[in-house]
Amino acid sequence: MKLGDVTRTALACVRIFNGALGLFAAGKMAKSLGGELGEDKRFVYPARMFGIRTLVLGVDLLTLKPSRRVLRQAVLIHATDTAAAFYAGRSGELPAKAAKLTTIVSAVNTGLAVVSLVAAEKDS
Repeated sequence: MKLGDVTRTALACVRIFNGALGLFAAGKMAKSLGGELGEDKRFVYPARMFGIRTLVLGVDLLTLKPSRRVLRQAVLIHATDTAAAFYAGRSGELPAKAAKLTTIVSAVNTGLAVVSLVAAEKDS
């Protein structure tokens, strides 16, 4: 298996796991980010939106022939997620521990996306 295929598959698996978590277990996701839903269920709707988007993107990476467009979008999406997580930590929108975790996960995803894109371009 080529490096690009390995990184693309790993990214797809991370996306599918995180997407399913957001879609089907928003409460657990909120807890892992340092919050309790309690009576306030406002987190559930955006978590499910995040979940389905992420789940579909992960399945696409596994089932579609990897195009440069899809891989470039993966870099953009995960780099933006990384920046958003970092900003959320710096601005206090997320607790420090949750911001660190989400920044690291998003940065790893960005790295996987970059390696997948570079490998796909070399293979073309």
